[in-house]
Formats: sequence, C-alpha cells, structure tokens
Amino acid sequence: MSKILVVDDERSIRNTLKDILEYEKYQVDVAEDGNAGLNLVKKNEYDIVLCDIKMQGMDGIEVLGKIQEAGIDTPVVMISGHGNIDTAVESIKKGAYDFIEKPLDLNRLLITIRNAMDKSSLLTETKVLKKKVSKKYEMVGKSGAIKKIIDMADRVAPTDARVLITGSNGTGKELIARRLHEKSNRSAQPFVEVNCAAIPSELIESELFGHEKGAFTSAMKQRKGKFEQADGGTLFLDEIGDMSLSAQAKVLRALQENIITRVGGDKPIKVDVRVLAATNKNLSEEIEKGNFREDLYHRLSVILIQVPALNERPEDIPLLADHFINQICGEYGMPIKTIEQDAIEKLQQMKWTGNIREFRNVIERLIILCDKKITGNDVDAFAAPLK
Repeated sequence: MSKILVVDDERSIRNTLKDILEYEKYQVDVAEDGNAGLNLVKKNEYDIVLCDIKMQGMDGIEVLGKIQEAGIDTPVVMISGHGNIDTAVESIKKGAYDFIEKPLDLNRLLITIRNAMDKSSLLTETKVLKKKVSKKYEMVGKSGAIKKIIDMADRVAPTDARVLITGSNGTGKELIARRLHEKSNRSAQPFVEVNCAAIPSELIESELFGHEKGAFTSAMKQRKGKFEQADGGTLFLDEIGDMSLSAQAKVLRALQENIITRVGGDKPIKVDVRVLAATNKNLSEEIEKGNFREDLYHRLSVILIQVPALNERPEDIPLLADHFINQICGEYGMPIKTIEQDAIEKLQQMKWTGNIREFRNVIERLIILCDKKITGNDVDAFAAPLK
C-alpha cells in the first residue's frame, strides 16, 4: 500500500485529507507542524509528502529544503491557501514536485498524487538498479593490501583530487575508479569511461574532445566528446599510458584550464570534470622513453593507488570465489553451487597472471562444468587453461 505524509498545522485539513486519501486506499500519516513532519520523513519511507507552506515555526519551504539536505528524494507537493504565482515558482525552483492552492480541488489533488507516485516508483527502481550495479563492481577482499586501498579510496573520494591507479591487467583498476565516483559528491552525475588503448591514435582526440561537422571526411555532424559527456561527473581514462602525445597535450590543457576545444573548432568549451586515470605501464619508464609527458603525469597523480596482483593476496581467494559463484549463478538463474576447501586451496596455489579477470573466468568455467559442489579434482580437471 502506498504511503503518504500530510503536514499541515490546521487540524481540520489534516483530518479531511487523511479521510479522503484512506478512502482512496492510501496509508496516511499526519504531522501538525514542520518539525514533526521532518522527523517522520527521516524515520519512515513515504511515497509522497503533502506539505502546507504557511505554518508556525518551520514553514513548508524550509521543510522542503531540509528534506533535500537529508538526501531524501521523496516527491513533495506544496499546498497553500496564501499562494500566488511567485510562491508556486519558488516552490518548484526549490525542488517541489508540484504546487496546489487551497481550497484543494479533489480531482487535481488525486491526479497529482498518482503522477507523483509514478515518479516515486521510478526512483525506487533506479535505486534498486544502482544497488545491483554497485554490487557488480564491489571491491571484495579482507587482506591488508585491499583494506588499505579501500580506506584510501574512501578518504579521497569526497574530494575532487585526481587519482592515478596503477596495476597489472585484470587487477581491478576500474573497480577503484567506480568506487571513487560512487563515494564522491558527483555520484549522481555521469561516470564516463574511455579505454585509451582500444581507440586508434588518429581518433582519440575526437573521442575525448568531440568534433565539429566537416572536421574530417567522416564527420557528417557535430559530436560531443567524452569530456563534455562527463560534465559535472567523472571521466575515467583507462590505459592512459597508450595515449598519443598530441592527445596528452590537449588533456593537459583541459586539466589546467577546465577548457576543451572540439576537433575542427576554435570555440573554447568550459567543462567541470573530475579525471581519474589508470595504466598497467610504468609511466616513469615511459617518460624516460619520451612516450609520456612528465607534466601530465604530475597533473594526474595527485593521489597514487597501486592495486596488488591476485598472487599477492591469496587470502582473498575464498571471498572472491563465494562472490563470483553467487554473482554468476544469479546471472545464469541456477542454484548457488558450493566450493570445497580442497578446491579453495588448489586455487590459492595457482599463478594468476590474468589476476581477478582470469580468476572470474575460471570460476565461471567451474560453475558450468561441475555438479552441485566444486571439488579439488574439478579444479585439477577444469581450472587449468584448456588445450
């Protein structure tokens, strides 16, 4: 049953709205002033809040502001018998879902509530989806190395400091970048990823900065680049050690001035982007070889995070195995399989040159080829690379 909170300092209006909405099969709580209403919103989950504007003590606009400050995204409909156009505009500007004048038109009220319920349902679905995505990219481990990395990431995340993440292929550098974004003040904004190694050097500038129509033969229309797409959010430059020197120069300018220029254009475009970067290369060596700009390295590496190889943290293998078994069985819609201790011990003895990525692939193979339990014999038979 959908739940509504009515906040109004007039008892007759509170009780009338409660009776009407309960008749319409809604569950209704009431509050006699702003403070009481705010306390209820913080303690309970509501699908919609109906809030009077003119109240003794804390008025409705202030209640709206404090609901938003608390990070509660329940739709709030403002109601008032003293309203005018300016009041309505102010309410909407400050985040109210709608504004309705007293005396309330019952049909208008019920339509507004239904529409707000649809929005509330969408917000709930979005939260569930975000939780699923976050779980997919969850950092798993109890080793000292992983705990240290998670602690550093969580300390750095709320800032706009640039972070350079280093480590071998498959160690989970992207997971660190996503955690930094999700724990930041930019988490509601885009997370845009660019794999610099996967884009030909002649196209990387267009990919990052966009291009104007006619900038080159195949530029049939204007296109926004990844910097513009990530505006307000986070741009993750994966495998930045493979970026061309000309693109590095433009990235450096973007970091210095927060300004980019599209390929084929001359108009400076202001961007607000937090840049995270990752590489599996030794950038100090690349700088000595002349393949990477030293000034860009120093711009990117305000914080350095080195992700350890899986071989350096075998104590995390039992947790990783359970995590991937639950995840993969869930994706395949099959019963959760168990893994025997002798299988875990054999997995801990293996050399994981492909790190977490290789480990996940092996677990997936074991799930597909084994019966209900994964044993040490199964690891011997199926975990080694197939020949």
